[in-house]
Amino acid sequence: MENAGSATSVKVFIFVTGCYDSEQRLEAKERHPSNSRDLHVLHPVDIVGVPEDTKDRDDVLECEFFDTRQAFLSLCQGNHYQYDTLRRAKHSSMMVLYHLHNPTAPAFVTTCNICNNDIEAGQGWRCEECPDFDVCAGCYNKDGGANHRHKLTNHPCVDRNAQNKEARQMRIQQARRMLDLLVHAHKCRTAGCQYPDCRRLKGLFGHATRCQKRAAGGCSLCQRTWSLLQLHARTCKESKCTIPRCRDLKAHLRWTQQQSESRRRAAVNEMMRQRAAEVARS
Repeated sequence: MENAGSATSVKVFIFVTGCYDSEQRLEAKERHPSNSRDLHVLHPVDIVGVPEDTKDRDDVLECEFFDTRQAFLSLCQGNHYQYDTLRRAKHSSMMVLYHLHNPTAPAFVTTCNICNNDIEAGQGWRCEECPDFDVCAGCYNKDGGANHRHKLTNHPCVDRNAQNKEARQMRIQQARRMLDLLVHAHKCRTAGCQYPDCRRLKGLFGHATRCQKRAAGGCSLCQRTWSLLQLHARTCKESKCTIPRCRDLKAHLRWTQQQSESRRRAAVNEMMRQRAAEVARS
């Protein structure tokens, strides 16, 4: 980081250790300062106040809307979350945090086609023929749906936040136990290990190395092992992880996200091109 002012001001130039080592491997003419004849001497500086343990111990919040950029964009577009003004940015940020902490809550709110008010879960009526035609309970009670030519059916009540939250917590705990078991079984070298299900998971690893059918061929044991490895790769943060296929799976996930982003950009460019062509014709 360099902070430059006038000719008489003091310049501050700071290197972290990794950047300093990379700087020393360069040729003398390419080192700092490369555009000056001044001789600058770099000396180590101790950074105080940094805790030794920087591991994040907070629980990992999982939500499908934050797995990819396209999913988050769909959430914002479907609910009209915008950040062009401070007021809208505050509301959008609050709702994004709500969906992050409540992944089982309905992501998209249904609106009444008559009064344009939001319909609460289990309190509306839907047309069986027309797409996206919904009526709130208040408007339906006024005329019994007589103003619409098709039959209206009541929305089933889906307000089960307590049950969904409990089931989600159970799934998260089960997934964590499986991931801990995966890491343990990979490092374990004890023949008679007493860790729960350690030998069973080792057996799955052994089967995966010998199986000729593989997961693509329909082997259920290989598919189970592959799913566990994919789950680990999505949550692993180590750059030099030794779990089998972890690096390959993380690279594949990055490639998939890049392909999705490329398709999104191509669609946006095509839409902008069509709009420009329509404007030019008009």
